Amino acid sequence: MLDRLSSSQEDLESEELREDAATAGCVRIGDCRDRQIVTVTGTLRTVTLRPRAGVPALEAELFDGSAALDVVWLGRRSIVGIEPGRRLIASGRISMSRGRRVLFNPKYELRPLGRE
Repeated sequence: MLDRLSSSQEDLESEELREDAATAGCVRIGDCRDRQIVTVTGTLRTVTLRPRAGVPALEAELFDGSAALDVVWLGRRSIVGIEPGRRLIASGRISMSRGRRVLFNPKYELRPLGRE
């Protein structure tokens, strides 16, 4: 109890995300290796439109409490429900780009918000 009171909000959220990943049967992002096929879950921290080679690309940062990865949907300018603060489960093959984990065009499932 004392640990919870002295922990920062970010630490508490990270712990909750790690527990959520464990119960959903997902791999922790921090444990993912290059070219590994994975299913991960977490919260979207940022969502931006960032063209790649002249093609629109919706890019989001997914954080699970252990690490973050970039999720990129090529050819998309927006996707309904993909917004900061939203939880999701994503599946696909991890690749490394500029030292960061990236998941291109993943299969995904949006997790319910609050009272949904």
